Amino acid sequence: METVDTVRVVTRRPVWRKAWNLLQFAFTLAWTAGGIVVAVALLKLTGSPRGPLRMASNMWAPGLMIGAGAKLDVQGAEHVDWTRAHLIVSNHQSVIDICSLFIAVPVPLRFLLKQEMTRMPFVGWYAKATGMLFIDRDNPRAAPAMLKAAAAMLSEGWQLCVFPEGTRSRDGVVGEFKSGPFQAAIRAGVDVLPVSLDGARQVLPSDGFAVNPGPIKVRFGTPITTTGEHAIRDRNALAQAAHAQVDALLANGGRV
Repeated sequence: METVDTVRVVTRRPVWRKAWNLLQFAFTLAWTAGGIVVAVALLKLTGSPRGPLRMASNMWAPGLMIGAGAKLDVQGAEHVDWTRAHLIVSNHQSVIDICSLFIAVPVPLRFLLKQEMTRMPFVGWYAKATGMLFIDRDNPRAAPAMLKAAAAMLSEGWQLCVFPEGTRSRDGVVGEFKSGPFQAAIRAGVDVLPVSLDGARQVLPSDGFAVNPGPIKVRFGTPITTTGEHAIRDRNALAQAAHAQVDALLANGGRV
C-alpha cells in the first residue's frame, strides 16, 4: 500500500501544479491588464508619469508577488541617496525581476526594455506611456539615439534601470555586462548603482510559466561615481566594476 500511495502522490502533484500555474497565469494577465488601464487613465488625468509608476511599485508588482508566493528581501536601499539620479544596473534572472526592482526602489523607476515589449498588449502601452526606453537589438544604428535619450533622462533626475547582460541567465551565472548603457551615466555625470537579484530564477524560470513560491533577494551595492577625484569615466571599466560588485553581492549575501 505504501508503494501505491507514493506513486499516487508523485503522479497527482504535477497535475495539481499545472492547474495552479494556469490560475496564476490568468491572474497575472487580469491583474496586469486592469492595473494598466487604471494607470493610463491616471496618466491622462494628471499628465505626469510619476503616479502610474508608483502604482506599479505599490499595487501591480506587490500583487503579482503575492500571486506567485514570492517573498521579497531587500537590503541596502536605505543607504542610497534617492534624491540623486542613478543608472541602476542589475543581473537578470527572470521576468519577475522587474516586479522585484519596482518594489525595492522607493522612488519612481524607469527601465530600458527590449523593443519587442512595445508590441505586447497593455504592457507595451504602459511602458510607452510612462516614458520607458527601448533598445532594438537587431539595429545597431539605433544605439546612439537610445544612449542620448538615456543620458537626457538621467540628467533630468530619473532613476533608470538596465540589465546589461542583455538577456536572462538560465544557470544563475552573471554574464558579461555590455558597456553601451554605461556611456549614458558618463554623459549625464550620474553614479552607477549595482544591484544583485537572487532567487528570481527559481520562483519564475525563463522557460514557460511554472511558478514556484520562494524568496527573492535584492541587494543594493555601493554607487560608482563618474565624476570627481575617484571617478571612473571609461565605460568598459565601469561595466567591469559594476559586474564585480554584483558578483560579490551574490557571493557574500549582500555585503561588498
